[in-house]
Amino acid sequence: MAAAAVALSAARLESVRALSALFREAQPRETAEESVFRDVLEILTSASSAIEQTCKDSCGLAGLDTCLLLVAECFRCLRNACVECAKNQHVMRNWKKTISNYKLQTTCLTYSDEKIVTYCCMVLFTCLNSERVRELLDPGNLAVALHVLRVYKEQLDSEWSFLIVTEHLLKCPELVKALYAKLSNQERVTLLELMMVKVSDKNSVTSEEMNVFVRHADFLAVCFQEKCGAVLKLTAAADAEDEEALVTIRLLDVLCEMTSNNSQLEHLQAFPGLLETAVDTLRLTHLAGKQAVNIFTATHAVTGQEEISHPAVGFKSHLIRLIGNLCYKNKENQDKLLDLEIVIAFY
Repeated sequence: MAAAAVALSAARLESVRALSALFREAQPRETAEESVFRDVLEILTSASSAIEQTCKDSCGLAGLDTCLLLVAECFRCLRNACVECAKNQHVMRNWKKTISNYKLQTTCLTYSDEKIVTYCCMVLFTCLNSERVRELLDPGNLAVALHVLRVYKEQLDSEWSFLIVTEHLLKCPELVKALYAKLSNQERVTLLELMMVKVSDKNSVTSEEMNVFVRHADFLAVCFQEKCGAVLKLTAAADAEDEEALVTIRLLDVLCEMTSNNSQLEHLQAFPGLLETAVDTLRLTHLAGKQAVNIFTATHAVTGQEEISHPAVGFKSHLIRLIGNLCYKNKENQDKLLDLEIVIAFY
């Protein structure tokens, strides 16, 4: 990086730092002109491009630290400007150049500097709304959602990435479906765990979100029906951490929780083949446990630590819970259960 560029970055850093400090006070935030934020965006874009170019060249790393600090400071500045200031939040949310520049957002989400990632998530959370979330469905923008989830997975204390997923991304079933298809099995487990958090917190879920989760329920039920057999891999001790099987376990966990909610229960009770799938899976796991001593064996002798840590512990009981929920006050499913001749007595 040329000396002149380094000096310019240093000067801009001091300028943005002064602006960040100014925006800690309410009055400057409320009176700030939109042009100020446009200037910050230009600095942010320029610094990000300089970092990308420097990394590609693998040389001339002098000044890279200054550029990284500058990017972090730009996001801090925008974050400070949005604190308890609906006017600035509205400006950024509807500021087409800021929001549509997803390439910049994605680049910043992949930096090794946690502060840059955190500030980027803060700004992204503030700028997103239902309309902007749908823009992430574009194949060129889906990477932003993928990187947010990966930030959460790698930095479990990242409050802002957690909020982006639970308060924005999960409100768009189409996006969740598209995102799920792109994720690794480990990342799918993370996404399902976040869905579990949201579904379990019934007090904070609005009626609109309830309707959204009914649509999620359809998708998750299909995924469970397609992948339920994977859990049988866990009969072998060597496969105790099989990632596809772990996804199946988390799918069952979420479906159990969803069928504990009245609106989602009625919908899933009518879902084609779900009850039959749960019953068949229960039969297969019980049979696997009788054929050899493994985690599905009713009298399986294991150490205390294994019993606690094995991912399949409780899987059969969760299947029974799902079956019971699907039959709750539902005569049609109760009759189906009798026709399927399921025998629970062996437990």
